[in-house]
Amino acid sequence: MSADWLARIAAAGDLAALEAERVAALGKQGAVTALLKTLGGMTPDERQREGPRIHALREGVTEAIAARKAALEAAELERRLATEMLDMSLPVTTGAQGSVHPVSQVMDELAEIFADLGFSVATGPEIEDDWHNFTALNIPETHPARAMHDTFYFDRLDAEGRRMLLRTHTSPVQIRTMMSQKPPIRIIAPGRTYRSDSDATHTPMFHQVEGLVIDRGIHMGHLKWTLETFLKAYFERDDIVLRLRPSYFPFTEPSAEVDVGYSIEKGRRVIGGSDGWMEVLGSGMVHPKVIAACGLDPDEWQGFAFGCGIDRLAMLKYGMDDLRAFFDGDLRWLRHYGFAALDVPTLSGGVGA
Repeated sequence: MSADWLARIAAAGDLAALEAERVAALGKQGAVTALLKTLGGMTPDERQREGPRIHALREGVTEAIAARKAALEAAELERRLATEMLDMSLPVTTGAQGSVHPVSQVMDELAEIFADLGFSVATGPEIEDDWHNFTALNIPETHPARAMHDTFYFDRLDAEGRRMLLRTHTSPVQIRTMMSQKPPIRIIAPGRTYRSDSDATHTPMFHQVEGLVIDRGIHMGHLKWTLETFLKAYFERDDIVLRLRPSYFPFTEPSAEVDVGYSIEKGRRVIGGSDGWMEVLGSGMVHPKVIAACGLDPDEWQGFAFGCGIDRLAMLKYGMDDLRAFFDGDLRWLRHYGFAALDVPTLSGGVGA
């Protein structure tokens, strides 16, 4: 009987025929299964004599089915490889593909760089009140930044009678952080900001990142080192040269504009070198009045702050010429300047894609 089953299994021409033979032999109503059921009605002597033969039959049929199945599957694969061909000369149509916007990519790069320096990312509301956006930052009532032609105000007041507005910078995040956390503080605050301005280098909505450090014994040397380390990592060049120029901001004292050296390559300004200077950052030591407004003792705690436009950082690094194109939603621009989902910035692999 074993030879008959092995012959039937070997004659199965495809997987369907092989499955039929398996059911006929080993299924619930199969022939081999029926033989196994007879063991229960045999005498001990008959079971000792017939048992090994029936079990050997089941194992032989099982192994033969497995071997035949492997052979049939291998033959089917060979047939498919021989008959199914891919014409590599045909154009590939992948359909619509998304991309990571340069602003989002640069935000990830900034977070990666400053995380290595011990900074965390802080966020805050984009609809702010007059106190957090101006007053707490030592911006007087008569300052031009409060004017209607610069700031988007709402027609309503908050519960405390303060005017509401779209934040003009991410500095309110610094105020909220100092009021909610105990020093030492090391944060960056990236996000959307709003000002009434529009041309090739200004848009009504833009992205800004600010940094804040509050600790004991902080001085301008810490600020300069932090900015040098950040810009070298961001532009991925060691020939970054900084120049700090005295300036004025209500919320810092002393204040400094930060210029970075650039070189001319193929008629374009490229960050790095010293052919000329380009202003990229505003910075300074946090004003004692700002520290006091947040409930901290300026005699005990000092700090520095800096800020720059994320959109402008993207333009300088990746070669865009017009800020307005960032927000046009033009798929051609996004395909050219966008980033793949796997272009994740890392300090070991490089923050730039």
